[in-house]
Amino acid sequence: MNESKPLIRRCTEADWPAMWPLLRATFEAGDTYAFSPQSTEAEIHAVWMAAPRATYVAREGDGPVLGTYFIKANQPGLGAHVCNCGYVVAPEAQGKGLASAMCEHSQKEAEAMGFLAMQFNLVVSTNERAVRLWRRLGFEIVGTLPGAFRHMRLGLVDAFVMFKTLD
Repeated sequence: MNESKPLIRRCTEADWPAMWPLLRATFEAGDTYAFSPQSTEAEIHAVWMAAPRATYVAREGDGPVLGTYFIKANQPGLGAHVCNCGYVVAPEAQGKGLASAMCEHSQKEAEAMGFLAMQFNLVVSTNERAVRLWRRLGFEIVGTLPGAFRHMRLGLVDAFVMFKTLD
């Protein structure tokens, strides 16, 4: 990422070919998301593009995808006022504030959509950078799920449920 600030915007199908390699590499690593490392492009497209209420991409102009996130209702019906998001940042953009910018952006978008709170259902406990960031942005750990994540290198590790009431 250079000195210019990436644009975070709603993605279109035209963004998908640039998003897929980043998502595939992230899920194949098996250390932050519960998706099977063998997930197909069609399976991930359905989860990341078709199912959410909205999906966003962060790019610098026509450059590579630096990050992406989605927003969806965490539960249907009587739980639909709480949203859930998933975020992925490209390795070359990590540690430069993009995850923070996308999370802050997602909170504003979620509020505009009428959501009252945001919940992360499965934050891998060993993903210390994410846990630290989410806490800094006002999320609280409201539950620990013992051994709920099968980490590709570490075996069974705990996962956190994190929650924040939106303004």
